[in-house]
Amino acid sequence: MDNKDITPSNFIEDVIAQDIASGRITAPVMRFPPEPNGRLHIGHAKAACFNFSTAAKFGGKCNLRFDDTNPVKEDADFCDQIERDIRWLGFEPAGVFYASEYFEFMRDCAVDLLKRGLAYVDDAAPDEIRAMRGTLTSPGVNSPSRSRSVKENLALFDKMQRGDVPDGGMVVRAKIDMSSPNMNMRDPVIYRVLHAPHHRTGDKWCIYPMYDFAHPIEDAVEHITHSCCSLEFEDHRPLYDWVIANCPVPSKPRQLEFARLNITDTVMSKRYLKQLVDCGAADGWDDPRMPTLSGLRRRGVPAHAIVAFCNEVGLAKSVSTVDAAQFYDCVRDELNATAKRYMVVPDPVELDIINLDKDYEQIIEVTEGGEYAVPHRTATDPETSATPIVTRKMRLSPRLYINREDFMADPPKGYHRLVPNGLARLKGAFIIRCVGFDTDENGNVTKIRAEKTDEVKAKGVLQWIDRDTAVDITINRLCALVPDGDGNTEFSERINRDSLVRCSAKAERGVSDLPAGEAVQFFRIGYFARDSKDENAFNCTVELKSSYKGIKN
Repeated sequence: MDNKDITPSNFIEDVIAQDIASGRITAPVMRFPPEPNGRLHIGHAKAACFNFSTAAKFGGKCNLRFDDTNPVKEDADFCDQIERDIRWLGFEPAGVFYASEYFEFMRDCAVDLLKRGLAYVDDAAPDEIRAMRGTLTSPGVNSPSRSRSVKENLALFDKMQRGDVPDGGMVVRAKIDMSSPNMNMRDPVIYRVLHAPHHRTGDKWCIYPMYDFAHPIEDAVEHITHSCCSLEFEDHRPLYDWVIANCPVPSKPRQLEFARLNITDTVMSKRYLKQLVDCGAADGWDDPRMPTLSGLRRRGVPAHAIVAFCNEVGLAKSVSTVDAAQFYDCVRDELNATAKRYMVVPDPVELDIINLDKDYEQIIEVTEGGEYAVPHRTATDPETSATPIVTRKMRLSPRLYINREDFMADPPKGYHRLVPNGLARLKGAFIIRCVGFDTDENGNVTKIRAEKTDEVKAKGVLQWIDRDTAVDITINRLCALVPDGDGNTEFSERINRDSLVRCSAKAERGVSDLPAGEAVQFFRIGYFARDSKDENAFNCTVELKSSYKGIKN
């Protein structure tokens, strides 16, 4: 398809289409530029999906580029994990680049600005520089260093590069306009001294560019056509354009902004996510309660569901918050079409079928796709197609477990499971009638006795596990780690220390063979995935939309 025939679906695609129509570009070159100081979260997924998908839609390409300009907070492991996450989502970068690859060119750009009197070295203390910038209602004040000669500035910059200046001792500032109404244009710092080894360049550098200086240069060197970022960078765009206009760069990218993704009860800040890890509230960046992509993957959320959600939310200019229920609906839609089904009893009580011989054994065939054959869908093939019905065998004996809540000695009106002298069908098998039950000193049911019957009608259907072949598992109930607050509550006080609840359960034998991270449905309970760190534990991916509330997301 000719790019000119593509119908744009959002305001940034409108811009790209116009640039193609005007002949400014033939196809977009975009980039996804994370800072490797943490792992990607679902907000980053929205930006990644947009950049990679939009570039592909218009026949262009999208790079993965690490903005690794702060060696104090960044490391190689974050880079590796981010690259893994991008490929897990189903995207293949046109190239993988690093800001650190351009450090020499950025240094040369700074030297060029110093030579042309468009930058200067300032040795004022950081607090003094902040005070000089003024406020939103009052202009800034020129630094005494602003009038330094080109020769003196170059000599001081050489001193910074040699390592003869301590951290914070000197900075390079762009010489723009201290009275600008835009605070970002009041002689911003573009280089600072930082005696810290870099995960890629080692001890080669003791000066590092600031993000607002480095980012436009990276875009220009990579010939990015449309540099898309979140709305908080809108006020930074004049500085972005200034750097592009005043540095000897090979191309002129165009910065465009869109609203970031906000989800209820979800932390969307790497700074706060790091705090959760550092204080021990989360078991690492891949904790299944975390909204990081590695955490969601460990939880069993399919990549296709995340991409579908990001596409469904779309792109907007105004900031808004999406209900987390919309995300979980996308997860259910995907898993309903792809997940295998298993029987698990989270709160088991023994059931004896007393009119069967003790050696009785019946092999029940269970459809792995659930009650009906379901369509199959993958992240790379969004089209649905019929899948063959796959079955597995389960052993049924007179000694079973059923869910405790599937039996009531004194049931309320409308209860349609097992009751004294009542009928219920064992899922995939025959109908039983309750003929008695035992209780402990507290009145809790300890055992139910039933008989197999030839009757053919029963309203309730019970899931069950054969006691002789059952395996023990742990079910992890996962709630919001940091629920939304009232705006006045400190972040540390909002942490939900009860966000993980464990309970023991009985499962059919095949559950113990499931691979880590693959979400499956536990009948009438929800979707679960085996934990990658605790092979006996299954994390709740998302609950079912039903009246069953035994395990709740």
